[in-house]
Amino acid sequence: MIYQLRIYEIFEHNKAAFHARFRDHAVRIMKTYGFDFASLWETATPERTEFVYLLRWPDAETMKAAWDRFMADEEWQRIKDETVARDGKMVGAIEDRTMQAVDYAPVI
Repeated sequence: MIYQLRIYEIFEHNKAAFHARFRDHAVRIMKTYGFDFASLWETATPERTEFVYLLRWPDAETMKAAWDRFMADEEWQRIKDETVARDGKMVGAIEDRTMQAVDYAPVI
C-alpha cells in the first residue's frame, strides 16, 4: 500500500465555495474511480490557507490510472468550469507526495 498526500493552496475569499465543490462533487466523483480517502484537513500558515488530504492506494499504477480517469471525467470538467466562472479560481499551488510507510508505522 502507498499513500498520497495532496496539499492545495486555497483562497480565503472563496474558501466556502471550494469546500462545497470538493465535498459535494469531487469526493463523490473521485470515489467512483477508486479513491480511498484516509482523511481531509484544513490548515493555515502565515502565508496561505491549505486544504490537505491523504489517499490510500494499493500501488502506483492504480493511483495513476484513477487520477487519469478522474481528470478526464466530463462531469468533473463541467463542474470545475461552472464553479470557476461563478466563484473564481479556487486553487493555487498544488503539492503531491507519494509516500510509503516504514515497517514500524502504525496502520491508518
